[in-house]
Amino acid sequence: MTDKNLKLDTYAKNTWCPGCGNFGILTALKQAIFSLIKQGTPKENIVVVSGIGCGSKIIDYLNLNSFSALHGRPVISGEGIKLGNPDLEVIVSVGDGGVYNEGIAHLIHAAKRNSDITVLVHDNRSFALTTSQFTATSPKGFKGRSTPFGNIEEPFNPLKLMLASKATFIARGYSFKIEHLKNLIIKGVQHKGFSFIEILQPCVSFFDTTQFYNERVYELEEDNLASEKEALEKIKEWNYNTDKSRIPIGVFYEIQKPTYEEQLLKGLIPSKRERIINLDFLINLIKN
Repeated sequence: MTDKNLKLDTYAKNTWCPGCGNFGILTALKQAIFSLIKQGTPKENIVVVSGIGCGSKIIDYLNLNSFSALHGRPVISGEGIKLGNPDLEVIVSVGDGGVYNEGIAHLIHAAKRNSDITVLVHDNRSFALTTSQFTATSPKGFKGRSTPFGNIEEPFNPLKLMLASKATFIARGYSFKIEHLKNLIIKGVQHKGFSFIEILQPCVSFFDTTQFYNERVYELEEDNLASEKEALEKIKEWNYNTDKSRIPIGVFYEIQKPTYEEQLLKGLIPSKRERIINLDFLINLIKN
């Protein structure tokens, strides 16, 4: 398996801005996929789901099974794909605008259900594709097209939300720490349950946070903090504003619980069933 095997033909021209943090995410994701395939995951069993936005263009640059959903709908689309065939490894690639604004309900419920998918959030903290409107993680005072005098809202902390929503794997990476991010993605995909990985991703055109992150990002010494309380203390270390707080990256929390698909399907693989209506199965779906 070489790098060429994960690229589309040359007609898929890369349209990211030079220096964009998405290049680091693409490289880390490719390297993670190489490792997963080498460890035995069939390439055809990997599916990448995206939506609308700069980060969602990533499926154009990967020679993998993929699905492009409506804005804000990639997470629920990924859940549907996983329910249809639980043998697939579903990776959802989304931007902070789509997933924390339009798609926030789907994100919360996927975490609550413990759906066995991996969500990668390209968080440049703005709607960059539409030339920089503020999002839920934009810092207070952020100046963009929709807030020329500065955003008056406080940002929220997505990791705190995911912990409260019962996500079973919560991590944060940085797009310019490629080896570290690669390992986070591998861990997230291999985790049985809902994996949430927020990726700090500078937008060099509209909100260049490169120097800010380089001065503050540090790697956690140990993964898998043992309790929600310990995880929350580390998660609260940075408030998503532009203060001088240090920014931890790594795995903040991981526990094992039965997945949504295991509990609902009980070993059934709907995409491989004969086309016979099973009333017991339909009744079970309705009840759940």
